[in-house]
Amino acid sequence: MYLYNTLGRTKQQFKPISNKEIGLYTCGPTVYYFAHLGNLRAYLFDDTLKRVLTYNGYKVKHVMNITDVGHLTSDADTGQDKLEKGAQRESKTVWEIAEFYTQHFKQDLRKLNILEPNIWLKATETIPEQIALIKALEQKGFSYTINDGVYFDTSKLTNYGQLWGSSKVELKPGARVEIVKGKKNPTDFALWKFSPKNERRQMEWESPWGMGFPGWHTECVVMSIKTLGIPFDIHCGGIDHIQVHHTNELAQAWAAHQKPLANFWLHNEFLNIKDTSLAGNKMSKSEGNIITVDTLTDKNFNPLSFRYLCLTAHYRSKLYFSWESLTASQNALDSLYQKTASLQAAQSPASPKGPQPMALPQGYQEKFLNFINDDLDTPQALALIWKMFDDSQLSQAEKYNLLLEFDKIFGLCLSETKKTQIPADVLALAKERENCRKNKDWAKADKLREQIEAAGFTVEDTAEGPKLIKINNK
Repeated sequence: MYLYNTLGRTKQQFKPISNKEIGLYTCGPTVYYFAHLGNLRAYLFDDTLKRVLTYNGYKVKHVMNITDVGHLTSDADTGQDKLEKGAQRESKTVWEIAEFYTQHFKQDLRKLNILEPNIWLKATETIPEQIALIKALEQKGFSYTINDGVYFDTSKLTNYGQLWGSSKVELKPGARVEIVKGKKNPTDFALWKFSPKNERRQMEWESPWGMGFPGWHTECVVMSIKTLGIPFDIHCGGIDHIQVHHTNELAQAWAAHQKPLANFWLHNEFLNIKDTSLAGNKMSKSEGNIITVDTLTDKNFNPLSFRYLCLTAHYRSKLYFSWESLTASQNALDSLYQKTASLQAAQSPASPKGPQPMALPQGYQEKFLNFINDDLDTPQALALIWKMFDDSQLSQAEKYNLLLEFDKIFGLCLSETKKTQIPADVLALAKERENCRKNKDWAKADKLREQIEAAGFTVEDTAEGPKLIKINNK
């Protein structure tokens, strides 16, 4: 199995630390507002990785954090805490905001058939451990204190910026990282921020340095080490985390433990907006062009159509979203459900539990495994499904079982496709349409097809005759 490791900028053979269990940490949401499709592309990537690891026989210990404090509106260390901002926006407490958007995020995961992590961990649940890490960094000479907080001195770490690759990134003051008065270096970052004077925050704690709250970059270091140890196997996130957030996580781990935080760092590309009606390029809250899972259902899209769309692009490639591309994915997904239902209907009814396990065609299974183990090449793996349908050498049972096998990775809920009782009037329309086709009355046959589709069914013409399948049959 080969994965592209940002730490080294190469595709490397994945070798786990232990054969018993893989440690996987995926950056979770900052729960101050709804997750948008750009956010959720990252979690779909995480889910695909987890499914591929499991498919290869690994047991996966998956940890996801909930950032419920300390993530400021700037990627650096300025601006308002996003949770505090959300509380002001909705006239609620920060605790209420965090709980509401955490639960909504989990609902989104369920709608997209994303497997939940083994462990959820909130930043606010590890404040003592975060203070302990900052103390350790202070004792080792990696920190200093200025008016607004305690900062990590990046000049003291010789290997700072490992994730940047061979050409180091120069962070200019006022650009990617904003100017904070008193900082020694543009790349220095907050470990602990002091509460504003004469103002009480809803989330603040006592510390050896004063009342305040932890820096965002410190939280993930503590939560991942607490649950997975150091180093652990794989750390995931979006490419926007490489330059600052993940770089600063890795820096703290090296400074405190003289070890890398994780051996493999995997990052997914952005979801970009193609529609000219929506402002901006990258889908983001700051650009004002977000689309949520609720938006999809409001527009009568199956949320899994977005999952299908993400599978059509490699996770390290930009994915361009438009309503046209989503419609195409919905149509492809509907076709997949229809074909699955057709294959399922053709299975022997001998067992009340449905088709029994059978040996899978080795050629297809090997190709599929090669694709997914080559840095999660889902576009090639997905194309293999459609190629399989046209293979006359495969029996319907083999095709059906291959579909269910492949869906262990795709997560499109193909096994939930149900046989449907077809109403008598729809059967009558299909019979009349078949007579029209035999008489070459194509115009009337097309009108009858439209009536059948309006009733919620589609017709698949096969050598054995027409088959009726319910649209969105799952």
